[in-house]
Amino acid sequence: MSERRVRDERGATAVEFAFIVPLLVLLVIGIAEFGHAFQVQGTLSAAAREGVRAMALRNDPADARAVVRNAAASLHPAITDDQIDIVIVGGTAESCPTTGAGDTAVRLTVTYPKPYLTGFFGSEIELTGTGVMRCNG
Repeated sequence: MSERRVRDERGATAVEFAFIVPLLVLLVIGIAEFGHAFQVQGTLSAAAREGVRAMALRNDPADARAVVRNAAASLHPAITDDQIDIVIVGGTAESCPTTGAGDTAVRLTVTYPKPYLTGFFGSEIELTGTGVMRCNG
């Protein structure tokens, strides 16, 4: 009786393996995609902080954009100036006042369309990094 039972269950392992492998592959791909998105988000946040600091201290939007591009140089495709938004918050000035900043702050937002590594979940996801700092430090 036991010999017949072994013969009947011979292919069961292969069938179970065929059911489990796609789920495991999907799980591994999801972990890789999430990890990469997390790394890109950290890079965007750090670049936004560096850029807003440059804008708050030097009051030069072109310099702030260059600082952001340099801080996020590891991203591919690279960040462009169109993806960097600089806004003066509070007060009426269009740039950071050179003296007596008061409640005036600058907010810098970097928007980045992160392409998926595998394309399995779509083509891209939009990530943002934001930094806010009071003008003149």
